[in-house]
Amino acid sequence: MNDDFIFGLRPVLEALEAGKTIDKIFVQNALQGEIYAELKVALAKNKIRPNYVPVEKLNRFTRKNHQGVVAFISDVPFHRIENIVPELFEQGKTPFILILDRLTDVRNFGAICRTAECVGIDAIVIPEKGGAPVNSDAIKTSAGALYNIKICKEPNLGHVVDFLQQSGISVFAATEKAQKLIYDVDFTEPCAVVMGNEETGISKEVMHHSDEKIKLPIEGKTQSLNVSVACGAILYEAVRQKLIKTNI
Repeated sequence: MNDDFIFGLRPVLEALEAGKTIDKIFVQNALQGEIYAELKVALAKNKIRPNYVPVEKLNRFTRKNHQGVVAFISDVPFHRIENIVPELFEQGKTPFILILDRLTDVRNFGAICRTAECVGIDAIVIPEKGGAPVNSDAIKTSAGALYNIKICKEPNLGHVVDFLQQSGISVFAATEKAQKLIYDVDFTEPCAVVMGNEETGISKEVMHHSDEKIKLPIEGKTQSLNVSVACGAILYEAVRQKLIKTNI
């Protein structure tokens, strides 16, 4: 059994009351009962949205008596982007944010977090649903970097983009369909970089709201890079620009 998850109504409720961070929670459709009512209140209090699924999906997680609830636990605390951005400006920092739009491969996610922490990203924003789990595998792949960077789990990435823009932060969406190269935008001002899903890229809503679409130059016959590699190249172009500006 994966040590990252727990099951059963009372164990999950107690985990919440103990302050454990819930990465994902799956609840059987039409589940009822007094303890579940308590659990619903606790989930709402912690702003956690359950995934309602058929019992067959829960049975795939465990064959033991799950009582209609399986929760995945994260050792990494989650933050809210609307709290982090004002703090960065108050501290006199230039915000540098990374948005990961529905990345599903935990190895890509962990590797990106490792690079992001190395270059000084202030926060990584991920969606509540549809993204890679923030679990022990992710922490291991990140070489522990996930312990040292703020992860924001948000219900709507489109709203996050709007909030960042209203805060004076430019949002750059990485896509091979862009006309502008990464070398033609200014990463030294407050900015956020969006990386998309491994198969489908950035969602239409997030792409539509972004300020600029940017891409890496591709000279070979293979027309795309692994998302982790592409992200690293973009983030280190930002580092290069910041170093030049600092030394002028």
